[in-house]
Amino acid sequence: MRYRSPSTRSTGYMAALATLLALALQACGGGSSAPETGPGETTDGALSARASLGKQIFHDASLSASGRQSCASCHAAETGNAGPRSTGVTEPGGVALELQGGRTSPSIRYLAGNKAFGFDAEGTPNGGFFWDGRAASLQDQAGKPFFNPKEMANASTEELIARLAKAPYAPAFQQEFGADILRRPADALARMQLALQAFQLEDASLRAFSSKYDEFLRGRITLSEPELRGLALFNAKDKGNCAACHPSARGADGSFPLFTDFSYDALGVPRNTALAQNADPSFYDLGLCAREGGDMAARRDLCGAFKVPSLRNVALRKAFFHNGRFTDLREVLSFYVQRDVAPEKWYPRLPDGSIDKFNDLPVELRGNVNVSEGPYNRRPGQAPALSEAEIDDLLAFLRTLSDAR
Repeated sequence: MRYRSPSTRSTGYMAALATLLALALQACGGGSSAPETGPGETTDGALSARASLGKQIFHDASLSASGRQSCASCHAAETGNAGPRSTGVTEPGGVALELQGGRTSPSIRYLAGNKAFGFDAEGTPNGGFFWDGRAASLQDQAGKPFFNPKEMANASTEELIARLAKAPYAPAFQQEFGADILRRPADALARMQLALQAFQLEDASLRAFSSKYDEFLRGRITLSEPELRGLALFNAKDKGNCAACHPSARGADGSFPLFTDFSYDALGVPRNTALAQNADPSFYDLGLCAREGGDMAARRDLCGAFKVPSLRNVALRKAFFHNGRFTDLREVLSFYVQRDVAPEKWYPRLPDGSIDKFNDLPVELRGNVNVSEGPYNRRPGQAPALSEAEIDDLLAFLRTLSDAR
């Protein structure tokens, strides 16, 4: 289940469709959206001293135990600041870059509009950072990869700050935060996180709103006929129904859509056997209910749910879903619409010949998977919600969400 409230092709037809879509998208309220500019941006687009330090820290591989991994290694600009997946299934990490990560690196673009994890009045989990929402803020998020043994693998705060003290920007760091800051490792780490947060809030490339779709919303351009058809399919509840989790309309205040409602969903993504952690047949990545600290351990109904990512720049990504099971966007769309009508295409068979559907969850938790909303509410043998030609159109629309470079 999804953990939120339930929410031809003639020139004349396409012109009318474009007009209707534009009006609807400009007028429709609700959903998740953000202003075109974020807090902290200076009037001339330059970074503040604090954000400039954050940018240097973000790109500094010497802050990792291996000396070869920076924040940018897992959040590369060319993939929309998601994982570049240059080698292996996920980004490598550890003291010698010898370890495989357990999850894909999500994009860090457009996170300025995100919020801390919590439950709404209806008990729906929402917000947070990372796939399981375990970080409460950009500042909190920024500190965790430095100490993850499968990522930058620093053994302690003291070790990390000792690396920072050797960086060429260390004097600027002391000028910003105090001459004695490097002698107080816990405080220095907190300031590093503040600087990284400032960089993420101020750097315009991390919330550019410069895609073709943004220009369409501004009324400066029109979309092509395939892109318009794809947008209609994206929004249609009886077709793609993507907008149910990835709102495409402007907010009531005119803010631009972020293409996520920050909710959580269990999609039954097939097990990725290329992940080393999955060599153990008893291991399952349970997402929201298995967060560090165990604060959600009792919520078995949330097992298998992961945060709904923004679809901005989705066409630039190299891996999809938390486990990187898919590396091709077309295959992702095919999975969405064929998961239930042709499950044999996506899941292995058990020795008795039955299909091991939702095989990346323990059998007793597979009832958590969303089977109530379109396009997941169909049965084997029924027609998928999208034809191959419609998938082509939806792909054309999704490509309009890539920021201009």
